[in-house]
Amino acid sequence: MASSSKVPSGRLARFSSLAGLAGKLAGGMLAEGARRMANGEKSNRLDLLLTPSNIKRVTDKLAHMRGAAMKLGQLLSMDAGDLIPAELAELLARLRDNANPMLPKQLATVLRTELGNDWQRHFADFEFKPMAAASIGQVHRAQHDKGQRLAVKVQYPGVKQSIESDVDNVASLLKISGLLPAGMDYGALLDEAKIQLQREADYLQEADYMTRFYHHLQHDPRYVVPQPNTELSTANILVMDFVEGVPVESLQAEPQALRDQVMVLLFELFFKELFEFRLVQTDPNFANYRYNLSTKQLVLLDFGACRDYSEAFSDAYRLLFGSALNNQEAGVEQAMRDIGFFSQDIAASQRERILQLVQLACEPLQHSEPFDFGHSDLANRIREAGTALSLQHNYWHTPPADAIFLHRKIGGLYLLAARLKARVNVRALLQAYLD
Repeated sequence: MASSSKVPSGRLARFSSLAGLAGKLAGGMLAEGARRMANGEKSNRLDLLLTPSNIKRVTDKLAHMRGAAMKLGQLLSMDAGDLIPAELAELLARLRDNANPMLPKQLATVLRTELGNDWQRHFADFEFKPMAAASIGQVHRAQHDKGQRLAVKVQYPGVKQSIESDVDNVASLLKISGLLPAGMDYGALLDEAKIQLQREADYLQEADYMTRFYHHLQHDPRYVVPQPNTELSTANILVMDFVEGVPVESLQAEPQALRDQVMVLLFELFFKELFEFRLVQTDPNFANYRYNLSTKQLVLLDFGACRDYSEAFSDAYRLLFGSALNNQEAGVEQAMRDIGFFSQDIAASQRERILQLVQLACEPLQHSEPFDFGHSDLANRIREAGTALSLQHNYWHTPPADAIFLHRKIGGLYLLAARLKARVNVRALLQAYLD
């Protein structure tokens, strides 16, 4: 856990933080350029910007600011190869680690504001040291005054109010730095990011999503969804059942069969979300999943990034996956159009490259046997193909927002499966939704 620090809550303070960061990055670039010139070395703008010291400056500053500034970095980092250069993705990927927790005094102020001056009367015990600290809030163990074990998620002060300005300021910083292509139209994506972040910052909305998932899965004993405490929860504090479990990443040393089963549960859940519930938890962060080794259950956490999808959108992905599974290019292209791709004029060569990228991403579906994620370089090939599409074929059109969030979820599942070295017959799991 990183050391505590005060969350800058005012708009001016947050803008000043990013403005100061831009100045330090520029200074770092000049210093590095002078050093390389003195040594007779050649370098480009990207080399000068992405030095270890500048990378540390960016990640430390965004981790200190938390909120939308850090969340936007996390969102962008999951789209490596599709929207941003791999170097930027590597920089932003560092933001997936824990943020700095807020100071105890600041935490106490939030608790008093949300639950009243006598907030402690609701708890027999409350641990001030958080067990997790992320971009929008931090989580504490507690015990209800009636004895129930609880997890209490407390939102950082000022996060909601700073979303609009944070997103705009971070985007401006990235554009000025030259890390985002000059011709890239990302305005619609930024607008969608603001909407999504506003949803994630509404803990009452998250409590509703959590309840909906609970009802969807309550009769499937393989999954555990905590229930929110509606009496104590507010828009800025989410109180829920505490559920035992170990981080899914920690299962890397467990037997192959267990690692495979965990990923079977996750892929099966994804298909349920997309085709049955039409409600998808789109945040690919590994920390959203835990596993109870005693009960053999997958624990689902964090429902702030849920998105409802229409029946037409769900059917379009059914057509896409089914066509990709059977190598039917015409069906893949029609599904892509139904989803919202190819809405802008593009060259035939660009369209062909995009279709090839989709087929590549669907590679696990084309194997009738379990796909070995641990011994596959699929993630690298997808990244290289996406980067080539952007840089060599000058394709910077922003995909539909609904698709972007869904693809982030799929990409996260692939990454976790590779981390666990899992073998999963994804085709067999999908087949049930194609018949």
